[in-house]
Amino acid sequence: MNKTVQIKRAIGLMSGTSMDGIDLAMLETDGDIIVRRGASSFAAYDAAFRKRLEAALETARSIRARGERPGDLAELETELTDRHAEAVEEFLAREGLSTPDVDVIGFHGQTVLHRPLEALTVQLGDGERLAARLGIDVVHDLRARDMTLGGQGAPLVPAYHRALAAGLGDEWAEEMPVVFVNIGGISNITYIGCDGELRAFDSGPGNTLIDQWVQRHAGIPYDSAGAIASEGRVLSGLANRYLSSPFFTAKHRVSLDRNDFTLPDDSEAGLEDGARTLAFVTAAAIAKAQAHLAEKPKLWILTGGGRHNRMIVEDLTVATRHTGRVILAEEAGLNGDSMEAEAWAWLAVRSVAGLPLTYPGTTGVSEPATGGVLARAQKRAAG
Repeated sequence: MNKTVQIKRAIGLMSGTSMDGIDLAMLETDGDIIVRRGASSFAAYDAAFRKRLEAALETARSIRARGERPGDLAELETELTDRHAEAVEEFLAREGLSTPDVDVIGFHGQTVLHRPLEALTVQLGDGERLAARLGIDVVHDLRARDMTLGGQGAPLVPAYHRALAAGLGDEWAEEMPVVFVNIGGISNITYIGCDGELRAFDSGPGNTLIDQWVQRHAGIPYDSAGAIASEGRVLSGLANRYLSSPFFTAKHRVSLDRNDFTLPDDSEAGLEDGARTLAFVTAAAIAKAQAHLAEKPKLWILTGGGRHNRMIVEDLTVATRHTGRVILAEEAGLNGDSMEAEAWAWLAVRSVAGLPLTYPGTTGVSEPATGGVLARAQKRAAG
């Protein structure tokens, strides 16, 4: 007997590898095919907190077990959790909602270490503390179980991409296969074949190298719209060095840690040429992903902050011009900024329902696997 479909209101919280702040998004969903997208928001981290998160990446290198919190990581985890709670409280107030109006929160936390070959992934974020403070059930730690079953622990958004693809308008119905490209700190793709085949993997560096480069050389957190890169030229030798990495030639795809690719030496490029070359590398790495797909995509849907970098978009458009069409998520009626946060809301509902979050074609897990830890909260009364 089929279970009665239960529609839940969920909030997704995402703090990605760019470490610039918290994306929030609300959905009404059954965790499957019903997706009603709602409001979204962004809570920026201040520069001092970003520096602490960046320092945490170095501290986390010594972690050998998921529960370890060396140095100041325990204190940082508490503060990060409280910042997420404050962001949710402000979001609810802005939307005229209270905690009883929300069924569950999907809490990603901040990844500080991801070593798939060691089945080790660490996200700072205390789900129990968040649930207790907000009075809302919280699903957290969604990557770990996948790893215990032989998966990479990432990416987790592809199943949500497939749900979105199923709801695309008639204009895009014939544009299959379709690929969703999330250009965050790390870029990853989701391929949805004509037969519904789902395949996903990290394609290479996204914004992280560009952000670090302009921060080092210009003292700004990112290259807005690719303005700096547009003043430079592609240094082919430097680009080829990145693109000849064993990551791109390996037969099997692996998920990446923010530190897997490092910045060029300062002697290798100036500000503009470095930004331009790194933008080219991001686009070329995405285009290289086609070698691991059953068919060439007809449609590329760009999401994440990197879609605002026009040099990345132009380079990818050129690289795929003979086989597909590149569009921004908004052209398909989607929200490219909030999509990952939306996914975490959807995954939280899916986790509570015991449905699969990951698949052999997305993370390499041995079989379709659910996951996540549910932190129950004492529900608060309205008002």
